[in-house]
Amino acid sequence: MPPMDPLAGTTTGPASSDFIRTIVADDQRTGKHAGRVVTRFPPEPNGYLHIGHAKSICLNFGVAVEFGGFCNLRFDDTNPTKEDVEYVDSIQEDVRWLGFDWGERMFYASDYFEALYGYAEQLILDGKAYVDSLTADEIREHRGTLTDPGRNSRYRERPATENLDLFRRMRAGEFPDGVHVLRAKIDMSSPNMNMRDPTLYRIRHATHHRTGDAWCIYPTYDYAHPISDALEGVTHSLCTLEFEDHRPLYDWVIEQTRPPGQPQQIEFARLNLNFTVMSKRKLLALVEQNIVNGWDDPRMPTIAGFRRRGFTPEAIRDFCARIGVAKKENVIDVALLEHTVREDLNRRALRALAVVRPLKVVIENYPEDRTEQVQAINNPEDPSAGTRLLPFSRELFIERDDFMEVPPKKFFRLSPGSEVRLRYAYILKCERVVKDPSGAVIELRCSYDPGSLNGETANRRVKGTIHWLSAREAKDAEVRIYDRLFQSSDPGEGGRDPLTDLNPGSLERVSGCKIEPALAESAPGDRFQFERLGYFCTDPDSRPGAPVFNRTVTLKDSWARIQGK
Repeated sequence: MPPMDPLAGTTTGPASSDFIRTIVADDQRTGKHAGRVVTRFPPEPNGYLHIGHAKSICLNFGVAVEFGGFCNLRFDDTNPTKEDVEYVDSIQEDVRWLGFDWGERMFYASDYFEALYGYAEQLILDGKAYVDSLTADEIREHRGTLTDPGRNSRYRERPATENLDLFRRMRAGEFPDGVHVLRAKIDMSSPNMNMRDPTLYRIRHATHHRTGDAWCIYPTYDYAHPISDALEGVTHSLCTLEFEDHRPLYDWVIEQTRPPGQPQQIEFARLNLNFTVMSKRKLLALVEQNIVNGWDDPRMPTIAGFRRRGFTPEAIRDFCARIGVAKKENVIDVALLEHTVREDLNRRALRALAVVRPLKVVIENYPEDRTEQVQAINNPEDPSAGTRLLPFSRELFIERDDFMEVPPKKFFRLSPGSEVRLRYAYILKCERVVKDPSGAVIELRCSYDPGSLNGETANRRVKGTIHWLSAREAKDAEVRIYDRLFQSSDPGEGGRDPLTDLNPGSLERVSGCKIEPALAESAPGDRFQFERLGYFCTDPDSRPGAPVFNRTVTLKDSWARIQGK
């Protein structure tokens, strides 16, 4: 099978060099692993992927492509109590959406359950593993602390034959959960807590999404992962820094079980974003407590959430390339992600006019029975996108915020007696204000300059330009304005529960919005720039004649301003 090219047809170029790519290049040059490069992306199917996983996906698949190798997609399905086929399907969808393809190289840790069990029996026979019957609390107490060594279990010296018999009976289902575990026999005085006789197998009477009830004992991640890597021929096992202290155990398992293949674990800094939580446990709590509307809620940092919000896979890949691969943990400003998305959408999103909070305008000197068509640009960044025609008539809608009865200085929009240019159309002057009995403004009576479109006053200049829609042709829509889900830049700071730091204004639903007629037929996932308002995406909640639009990002770019762009 030839090396895959998951980015074929995209404009994203190769990533710049980093310490991982330097290691891989040196290994390939010196002939290590016979020049082969095989990486893997090993998600647990216990939740939806988030933006941190996107960095790992781009790195693992990217390195494989750049060095003519392969990247495996392997599901670490060793905990049946938390796994679900829904998560397996969503992970595949997300990886494909990002632009990557694993071909026929999709695996599961459960593919190796029998092999893993066989290696465990051999560890027992070699005196490298034992069945421990301490309670979970006793094991925790025996483990010691960072400053105090652990203590050996009273079951540590059981004969190999007794351990093997107990282990086989564990597999046969004779014992309830928690009665026994299989532990590696390493060193309870090791300064590395992970080497203090770690658990290799635990009893869990739970139905597995692939193996059903065939097993009631399941391997731990630290045991299954290195052997799975080796069995798949992985050469470079790339993982985040929290696994750095696990590397001695990774190597110990490989050395003691001696599977084919010698994978090398290399750690890199995970992606941390301010104003964001990426703990799967906390994200699951947001979903289960109905704080958000599912894993794909546009406020969630999940890939599914970003997709629904209107982010593009190209922008996410570009963001991952920009932040690079480092050895030291840091926090990335979420404004950089928004800036990257905004740059991408500026190039590809069609322009459209929408009025989120409409205020009616009547042009008193415009003929009542007349409707004309004015020409609008579809995308100034893409001349091939062409133009479209917008209906213009006597009655319009403008944005309520574009009018003030008593304006402050430098307010260059509409106010009594002032003039503005309507985008793509005429110059408009506010003559009178109509109010309801409560004093609220409900309508503006205006006049227009007939020669300000193509006539002798077409080039007459006014300071403000506002957008509009013809009231007769405009369609109704709902707009959802999303903001950050958390109020502080570090929602979990000081050990507090991030769920106590929620932003009460993270979602505003605005009904009665007005849109161009063509937008009423837009399909879920279609992206637009609503001029002067921001970038928006058609939501899957849309129905025929009742479109819903999510705001992806605003037009205002704080990151570019900070960088002096």
